[in-house]
Amino acid sequence: MAIRADEIIDRRRLRRKLTFWRIAAIAIAALALGAAATWLYGDEIAGTGVDHIAKVKIQGTITEDDELLERLGRIAKSTSVKGVILSIDSPGGTTVGGEAIFEAVRLVAKDKPVVAQVGTLAASAGYMIASATDHIVARQSSIVGSIGVLVQFPDVTGLMEKVGIKLEEVKSSPLKAEPSPFNPTTDEERAMIRNMILDSYDWFIGLVEERRPLSHEQVVALADGSVFTGRQALANKLVDSLGGEQEAIDWLATKGVDAKLKVIEWERKKSTGSYLFASAMAKALGMPDYGSTFLKELGADRIFLDGMLAVWHPQKAILAD
Repeated sequence: MAIRADEIIDRRRLRRKLTFWRIAAIAIAALALGAAATWLYGDEIAGTGVDHIAKVKIQGTITEDDELLERLGRIAKSTSVKGVILSIDSPGGTTVGGEAIFEAVRLVAKDKPVVAQVGTLAASAGYMIASATDHIVARQSSIVGSIGVLVQFPDVTGLMEKVGIKLEEVKSSPLKAEPSPFNPTTDEERAMIRNMILDSYDWFIGLVEERRPLSHEQVVALADGSVFTGRQALANKLVDSLGGEQEAIDWLATKGVDAKLKVIEWERKKSTGSYLFASAMAKALGMPDYGSTFLKELGADRIFLDGMLAVWHPQKAILAD
């Protein structure tokens, strides 16, 4: 039986569709494999066989960050990394998070010169981390400082009274689980928290005194929570020079690092396959990859900080009109 013309046309359309979807499937698989390779081996690929300056960005609110600590550990061991630039733009965060990164940076600095390049902000735990480096470069209008520690807790007792909620509790001792947002704070509770804060404050001051060319008295005078512009910070010896990444590279050159080496950013690994795939597809399509930074851009990550904080969070940002 002769095949009708419309059947021939249908078969040709079907073949074209099948060919298109086969090509699309191969392209998607290639993107996924490439993204997976970048996620698993991206840092190692960046640092294998090619001498370079490693750049690590420390941005947003600082918390305990195992991935960042592991990345800094690999940088410390990499023979192709000749120098390190920490690009810092952070209001601070938890004292424990800052302490852990401080120690990791000092381990890197044992074998490689490390310089901090401050962007908009290096305050509180952000400045703590900057002080772990061997040299700090800041912009003239950068915000630097806010050396200090705080603990914040809400008091919702007034709200509870309005909605008719009463809390009953049985505990082993008066200071257990205090201060609590469900009870008015007592003098004993405030004294306990203040003693803890002052101990961590002394520790923070000690770090700055150890790392900066300042006496104990000078550090104490600067550690009243004040923030400074980059120019003021330079005058107060909280930073070493003014400028940007090029000035950081120039300082590395004084430590024997070839200034012509390429600066390669050691980026954060993505945590999930689905996010990785979405990120790869976004890049392939020329779209911005907002997933990892969306909450930080909103400032929502600071809401959930727990424990003692070394963070600077003014009501309004400083803007240049």
